[in-house]
Amino acid sequence: MIDWPILAAAAFFAGMVDAVVGGGGLIQIPVLLAQFPQTAIPTLFGTNKIASIAGTGAALWRYSRSVRIPWLVVLPATLAALVGAWGGAALVAWLPRETMRPLVVVLMIVVAVYTFMRKDLGQHATRELNAADRWKGALFGGVIGLYDGFFGPGTGSFLIFGCVRLFGMDFVQSSASAKMINFATNLSAIAFFAGHGPILWQIGLIMAVCNLAGSYLGVRLALKHGAGFIRKAFLGVVVVLIAKQIADLIG
Repeated sequence: MIDWPILAAAAFFAGMVDAVVGGGGLIQIPVLLAQFPQTAIPTLFGTNKIASIAGTGAALWRYSRSVRIPWLVVLPATLAALVGAWGGAALVAWLPRETMRPLVVVLMIVVAVYTFMRKDLGQHATRELNAADRWKGALFGGVIGLYDGFFGPGTGSFLIFGCVRLFGMDFVQSSASAKMINFATNLSAIAFFAGHGPILWQIGLIMAVCNLAGSYLGVRLALKHGAGFIRKAFLGVVVVLIAKQIADLIG
């Protein structure tokens, strides 16, 4: 028996969190695993992406109306991420995902400590982009896309941190830019999972509607409260991600 209220609530809150700082999969995937314990993992991951891409797309549309997205960096990063995510998903056939977990924990701790210590990080844009950033953006997008396709947890957080640290964006602009790149990785993942097993389309589409509604609220909160609010939410999500990855390692 499907518990629709739980699935709907999970998708709504996942969309809200994802719209601000990423990390919606932390909410949706455990609920899907609990609701469908006998279903193959690729099927559930593909279903999760169906729900997520709706919220990501809605957030991108809302951000683009209020925030200037730096396409000089974001467009090459998006194209590279699209290819990288497919390659990362295919890489799973040769390497176990668990090989990534210890490294991801270390990277997340570094990101959290650095963000916490640098109180001014991402509060304001710190520089103008130049032509060299186009290639840096492509490399960044390709690496993040590969990671998202292969492992996944924390992709949105890594995207936001990278946009702030590498390209001098503020947290609001970084969150908007991350949505474009994340939309591409979600699209690539859906294409891969759909080609390697069935997707629960009815479940995914109903959750997508709820995810979209949560995304709308999340973007409103982000735009209303600005970079300071996103920084705090970012730190909160990264800490939860660290705790989750450490718990999985111990378990």
